Order: sequence, then structure tokens, then C-alpha cells
Amino acid sequence: MNASLGADARLALDLALTIRHDGHGGVADDLATVEGLTAWVRERPEADADGFEADETELAAVRDVRAAVRALFARAVLPGEPSPADAARLMPVRDAVERLNTRAALTPTVPVLSWTEGADPVVRQQPAHGDAELTAALARAAIAFLASPDRQRLRACHAPRCVRYFLKDHPRQEWCKPSCGNRARVARHHERHKKTA
Repeated sequence: MNASLGADARLALDLALTIRHDGHGGVADDLATVEGLTAWVRERPEADADGFEADETELAAVRDVRAAVRALFARAVLPGEPSPADAARLMPVRDAVERLNTRAALTPTVPVLSWTEGADPVVRQQPAHGDAELTAALARAAIAFLASPDRQRLRACHAPRCVRYFLKDHPRQEWCKPSCGNRARVARHHERHKKTA
């Protein structure tokens, strides 16, 4: 993934990518259990959550935010097709926007200015009272990403069995990873040989 990608875009994409191909023709969900959510949050350096322990309520809330994010990602890739994992079960865009906005409002934030020597001033939003609620942070990251110019590079990978979204870094990029490109080429090769046989 692009190293210059902002923290919000990275967090929003990471959340969407917790639904992935399982390697056996199916779809895996990294957030299927509270243990999965706990591990996923602890792996995020921007979450600053070393002692984080998820519960069932938080798991349901995060999965709800993820469903909204993936629905809006599907809209963002139009006129292209959404991820095959989402195509049959997308929530309406209006509901997805409402869910993100509602979750983002759970933790009030204030702008914080930082200005290091030799750099331009930077403003970031910080929780007004301690830590941000997890779903609020995820929703805010998704909103920031969807409103950014990076949204124009968002694509759904359509390699066989892939269900990922990715940011297109090169004009000729069609897949999220080289292995997906290989699978797509192999599938096309088999399809051509089936037709000629």
C-alpha cells in the first residue's frame, strides 16, 4: 500500500479489508469474534490501545461501522462493480451515511495545532475528553477518507475469489496484489483454452 497514504485512509481501508478471501474459495471475517476485534485493534499503531479488550457490544458496533464503510466504498467505485463480498448485501447509501455520522458524533473532538521546526503547521482532531470511542474513531477516519481526493483512486479487486478494495497507485493497476493479477491471468488462460477445446 502507498507509504504516503494518510492515517485516516489507512484505517478506513484496514477496516474494510477485515473481510477477505480465506484462501479456500470462501470469505474470511477477521472481526468474527471479540478476540479477532481485540487483536485487530491492538495491531493498529494509530489506535494506541495496548490494553484494549473488546466485548460483544463493541464487536457489533464495529461490524456495523464496517458494513457502512463497505457500502460507501461500493458507491465510491461506481461505475465499477463493488466487491463480490458486498454486491448482494449492501445497505442503502443513506443508511450508511447516517450510521457513520451517528458514530462519528459519539466522541467530541477539538482541533490541536502542532508546528515543529522546519515544517508547516499541522492541525489534527483530538478527543476533547480522553480517549475516543473506537467506533467514533473508525467512523471519523472513514468520513475523512471518503471526503479526500484519495477516494478517486479506490477500486474493488475483481480477481477470482478476491473481495478486497484497494487504492490504485498506477494507471495500469487492475488488482490489489500481484497474486490477484496472477489468478486473473490464469483464469483468463483457462477460459480461452476451454472455448477452443
